[in-house]
Amino acid sequence: MTILVTGGTGYIGSHTVIQLLEAGRDIVILDNLSNSHEIVLERIHTITGKSPVFIRGDIRDRTLLKSLFVSHDIDSVIHFAGLKAVGESVQKPLMYYNNNVSGSITLFEEMVAAGVRKIVFSSSATVYGDPQFLPITEDHPIRPTNPYGQNKAMIETILKDLYIADPSWKIMLLRYFNPVGAHISGLIGEDPAGIPNNLVPFIAQVAVGKLKQLSVYGDDYQTMDGTGVRDYIHVEDLAAGHLSALKYLNAHDGLEVVNLGTGHGTSVMQMLVSFEKASQASVPYQVVSRRPGDIASCYAACDKSFKLLAWKANHGIDRMCQDTWRWQSLNPMGFGLS
Repeated sequence: MTILVTGGTGYIGSHTVIQLLEAGRDIVILDNLSNSHEIVLERIHTITGKSPVFIRGDIRDRTLLKSLFVSHDIDSVIHFAGLKAVGESVQKPLMYYNNNVSGSITLFEEMVAAGVRKIVFSSSATVYGDPQFLPITEDHPIRPTNPYGQNKAMIETILKDLYIADPSWKIMLLRYFNPVGAHISGLIGEDPAGIPNNLVPFIAQVAVGKLKQLSVYGDDYQTMDGTGVRDYIHVEDLAAGHLSALKYLNAHDGLEVVNLGTGHGTSVMQMLVSFEKASQASVPYQVVSRRPGDIASCYAACDKSFKLLAWKANHGIDRMCQDTWRWQSLNPMGFGLS
């Protein structure tokens, strides 16, 4: 049986596809390449010696989805496809609701029509909003503070309602914390368009000379060194979490919500020091004002992922920085190749 991976050439999707191929699974990738590069497919083949079926297209294209489900023996779906920049979602909310929410509804409708009712959904810790308590458990109130988080929360609600209406669905909602790192080969990694929105890609591009300096948004939070604290998880650990989720759904009925994080918080300055060690380069930075909406600390409670999925994160921040630096130094322009 075949797994459909939407958004499978993206950052997290491509790392997950590699692990699925290495586990002997048959894969069909559907991706419109709006935030990824076709060269990723060549890199996947170089790493695994295998080539997934690739279909360039959009999850909102109902005709394409119908054809895809008819042409391939799809048993389950891992759903990554979606726009993902928080700031852009604030500026262009309609684009995000149309692409992420409407697109997901079309995908789910065509899954129903094809009789496919097993899905792992790429959700996000942004659904929690400003933490009411730490560590954040899966029963934390859902209070997203931006359209991107609202998108994820709405898609989760749709899937929960689908399950209530039809308990034959098997659904895993995976709430990621902060993915970083890259494949150990250095062949694939995070390649954000424009100036990175996230800390580690920004540090990497400063270290490689692509950007001039890092902006540290606030050093007066109530944290160990005054800078913001987040739960960073290696993308390889995150990918492995999807395989564990799929294995669970193959053996169990129902709907589950699971955090994927390390359970530990790392400050901006701690990450900066670790990256300088990995790159053996000084990373210039400037402390600037806090950004509106930023919070002091956010990290996961991970008990459920271990108990339910027998999964835990294995890589610490030193490994995250080493792998990120290998990717960035070998690919200073990302997939632009030079």
